[in-house]
Order: sequence, then C-alpha cells, then structure tokens
Amino acid sequence: MSEAAQTLEGWYALHDFRSIDWTAWKLADEGERAIALDELQSFLSEWQTIEDNKQGSTAFYSIVGQKADFVMMHLRETLEELNAIENAFNKTTFAQFTVPAHSYVSVVELSNYMAAPGTDPMQNPEILARLKPILPKWNHICFYPMNKRREGNDNWYMLSMDERRTMMRSHGMIGRTYAGKVKQIITGSVGFDNWEWGVTLFAEDALQFKKLVYEMRFDEVSARFGDFGDFYLGNRMTDEKLQELFAI
Repeated sequence: MSEAAQTLEGWYALHDFRSIDWTAWKLADEGERAIALDELQSFLSEWQTIEDNKQGSTAFYSIVGQKADFVMMHLRETLEELNAIENAFNKTTFAQFTVPAHSYVSVVELSNYMAAPGTDPMQNPEILARLKPILPKWNHICFYPMNKRREGNDNWYMLSMDERRTMMRSHGMIGRTYAGKVKQIITGSVGFDNWEWGVTLFAEDALQFKKLVYEMRFDEVSARFGDFGDFYLGNRMTDEKLQELFAI
C-alpha cells in the first residue's frame, strides 16, 4: 500500500450557487422586492461582521453564463455553522426568488507534500493563515472541482510518496509564479462531495485564470493525473452592482 499523504484541515467551505427566478422577481410588487433586498443586505452585513472578527469569511460573486446567477462562498469553523447559514438564507423572502443551481461542500486543506521535515506546521503563522483564510475581495472568481486520476498506469494513488512529492513540488512552482496575480484556495472534499478537491481562484484580471490553468495542464500532475469538473467564472458583487442587477 502506498503511503497516504497527511493533511491539515482548517475552515469548512460551502459554495452555494443560485439562479434567479426573474419571472417571479418581475411579477413581485416593489415593496416585496425592497424587503427581499433589505434581507439580503442584512445577511451581507452580518457575514462581514463575522469576517471582521476572524470567525469565518464570505465571498459574493455574480456568475457569468447559464450555470448560475451568483455564488456565495462561506468559510466557517464548523459544518453546523455552514448548515445554519444555508437554512437561515433559505427562510428569507429573497431566497424565494432564487433556485439552487449547484453546491459544493469541502474543507480548507493543506497536504504534507511541501512540508519541511522535522517542523510542526501548526506552529507556523503562515500555515495557520492559509488554513483559515480571509477571502480576497478581488474582481473575479473561478471555481472548479477536480480528481486525481485512477486509471491503468495513470493511477496517482499507486505512486510512491517520493514520486508524488517530487511532482507536487514541480506543480507548486508553477503556482508560485502567479503570486500576487492569483490567490488559490484548495479545499478537500474526499467523503464530502462528488469530487476529491475544490479549487477556488481569485484574481483582479480574469485572464490570469486562463493562463494559470493552461500552463499547469503541461505539468505532469495535471497532464497525466488531473480530471476536472465544470468551471464557474464570476465577477465580484459590490453594493452598486447588486442594485443594478435587481433593478426593474
């Protein structure tokens, strides 16, 4: 049996993708729409307070394309907190104008492939910050799930630890060249959702997503062992853009 990589876990993650029922929204009277938006603004303020207190983090982005209209990405200490957020939101007037499009449940994860021997990662402030990150308020978001392939000679889980560590270091070096351009949050979902990992990227320039993912496709980790799900691309939802989106 190959040696399993050890992982460190941080905050739990929920990607909640919603579509808007535009017919219902347009048929609602102005007062009902105002109440719905006020409820949404109250939730956004509450989530910001939680983030300010470093008890979690939330990102709110509109989604480009037909897969969904917007996504709320929540990071919290426990699954119970994520469940409470979801249930509270579903009880709002605003939620009545939305249709669940997709969701993804995972937990922020770091593996020991890159760990320095003989060190305690939980004593490293940089590691702790990566396990409980404050999501950046950058212009764009990109989310996709992925697996490591398990087919024939291309079975990631049959490789030795040394082989996997060497390839992951090479893979990681590509990501480092995008430091300051792309912020990456890796969340593990083995046993939580249909894929093994979720990858959430943030950037001020959306083209950096294309360049990063394309360059990584040439690395052996992705070329031989990477299987990818649907990609979701979005724009940051500011207060001004929120008002524009729901204006009738």
